[in-house]
Amino acid sequence: MKDWYKELVVYQIWPRSFCDGNGDGIGDLEGVLSKLDYLEDLGINCIWFSPLYPSPNADYGYDIADYRNIHEDYGNLELFKKVLDESHKRDIKVIMDLVVNHTSDEHQWFIDSQDKDSPYHDYYIWRKGRGKRPPNNWLSCFEGGAWEYNNKLNEYYLHVFAKKQPDLNHDNPKVRQEVKDIMKFWLDMGVDGFREDVITFISKRKGLPNGFPIPAACGIEHYMDGPNIHQYLQEYREVTNQYDCFTVGEAPMMTPGNALKYISEGKKELDLMFHFQHIEADCFMVDYIQTRFDLRKMKHAFSNWQYKLNGKAWNTLYIENHDHPRIISRYGSEKYRVESGKMLANMYMLQQGTPFIYQGQEIGMLNTALDSLDDYEDCFVKNNYNVARNKVHIREEKCWEWAVKSTRDNSRTPVQWDDSTNAGFTTGTPWFPVNKNYPEINAKKETEDPNSILNHYKKLIKFKKENEVAIYGDYKEHYKNSGKLYVYERNYNGKRLLVINSFTEDNVAFEAPAGFELEKGTPILCNYDNPTVQGNGFKTRPYETRVYVFES
Repeated sequence: MKDWYKELVVYQIWPRSFCDGNGDGIGDLEGVLSKLDYLEDLGINCIWFSPLYPSPNADYGYDIADYRNIHEDYGNLELFKKVLDESHKRDIKVIMDLVVNHTSDEHQWFIDSQDKDSPYHDYYIWRKGRGKRPPNNWLSCFEGGAWEYNNKLNEYYLHVFAKKQPDLNHDNPKVRQEVKDIMKFWLDMGVDGFREDVITFISKRKGLPNGFPIPAACGIEHYMDGPNIHQYLQEYREVTNQYDCFTVGEAPMMTPGNALKYISEGKKELDLMFHFQHIEADCFMVDYIQTRFDLRKMKHAFSNWQYKLNGKAWNTLYIENHDHPRIISRYGSEKYRVESGKMLANMYMLQQGTPFIYQGQEIGMLNTALDSLDDYEDCFVKNNYNVARNKVHIREEKCWEWAVKSTRDNSRTPVQWDDSTNAGFTTGTPWFPVNKNYPEINAKKETEDPNSILNHYKKLIKFKKENEVAIYGDYKEHYKNSGKLYVYERNYNGKRLLVINSFTEDNVAFEAPAGFELEKGTPILCNYDNPTVQGNGFKTRPYETRVYVFES
C-alpha cells in the first residue's frame, strides 16, 4: 500500500510574512484564507504552518507560550478551523509545527517551575551551579551560554537555543504525557500531521557532562541523538498511529545512516526527516561561516541520501525554508534569476521524495539587504556575528558580509504579491521591510508571464503529481565529478527521466550517458526554447535545465 504523504507537494507558510488580511502589517490566517485558491492553482496539496501559537516572539513563534491556541496576531481557533476546513475542501492537507524541545519562558509551565515545590519545577532542566559558574560549559546555539541563572531559586535552567526558550525535561513522564495530549488536541481537530522541530535534541545525557570546547553549540554531542530519544519518539508514535497522519522530523547534523534509525520502514518513529547536508555546499556547518559554493559537495549530499534511503525510507526534498537564505541568491544567479530559478526547481523536485516549497520560492524571491545589524530581527545571525567578531576575531567587514548573506531574515521578508504599495502584502505598515525589488518580482507579474518561474513550478508540480516515475522511480547520478553539471536519471515501470542541470553561465559540453538517445526522448520542463541536440548532446546555455522523458 502506498503512503499518501509520498505523493504530496507541501507548501510551507511562515505566517507572519505570508499575507496580511486585516491591515495591521502582520501576516495572518485571514491572509491565508485569501490565498488558498492561489495555492490550489499552484498544485499544492499540503500546507505546513510554521508556529501559529501564542508567543512573545523571541524567536518568532518557536518560543511557544500556549500549545492549544492561536496567536492573536494571526487570528483565533475559530479562524484556524475555518482555514482547516477550507483547505480540506480543496484536498489540501494541513500540518502544524510541533516545537517540544523547549517552550517560551512565558509559558505557564515555566512560570510555575520557578517554585521548587511546584510539580512543574521538573518540567524543565534546573541545576545548581558549580560555585559561581554554570552547571557545565555548554553554549547555546543562539546566544552565549546555555544556562540562565535565576536569583530566586539560586539555580540555572538549560536553554540550548535562546535564553527565552528553556528546554523541557522529557525524562519526566509528565512532560511526555503533555506532549501526547498536545498532539491529540490538534489531530482531533483535524490536522494531518506535524513537522517536529529539532526533535532529535529532546533527550539529554545523564549527568549533563561538559562538552567539547567549541565557539558555539558546545555540548551538542550530549543532546543530539540523546540516550532515550528512540524510546520517547516511539511513545509519541503511539499517538500518531491512531490517526491518518504523517510526521516529519527536523534534525541538525543528521546523516542518512543515522536517519534510518528514525524513519526506516522497520522503525517508523517518524515518516520523514529534514536534514541540512545539501545546503552546506557554500558554508561550514552553519550558513554564517561561508565558503565558495561547491557543486560536487551538494551533489554528493543529495545522492548519498537518495542511494542510502532507496527502498528503506523516504526522502524530504527542499531547497528553501524559514531558516535559510533564498536559494537563487545562494546556489543560482541573481543575474540569471529566471533561468537558475527554474533549474533549481527541476533539480530538487524531480528526485525521489516528498517536495517542500517555501513561500515566495515559487516566484523566485531573492535575498534582501539592510543598512545595519540593528535593522535585522534574526537573533541567530546577531549571535553568530558577535561570536565571529569578538571570540574568533574575524575582521568586521567579513563578519558583516557573512551576516547579510546568511541571515534568516532573507527568507522572512513579506511575500511579494503584486507591484502595489508594500507588494500587496498589507495595507498597513509591514512588520519587516519588503524587499525593494518587489515591482519586478511579484506573484501577479509571474502569473501573467507564461515563461515565469511561477508558471514553471505549476507545470513541474503537475508533472510530479501525475507521473509515477517522478514519484517512485529509482535514482542514478551521472557526471558525478563535474563541477558544473548535475545530471541524474529516474526509472519506473518502463518509463525513464533524464534530468540535466547546469550550475554555471558557461557553455558546457553535455553528452548523453550510455543508454540514452536524446533524439528518442521528449524534452520537457526546459528553461529555454528550442532545446536542440547536436549528435547525442548539446552545449548548455546559462543555468540551462532540460528533462527528457523516455518510454520503453
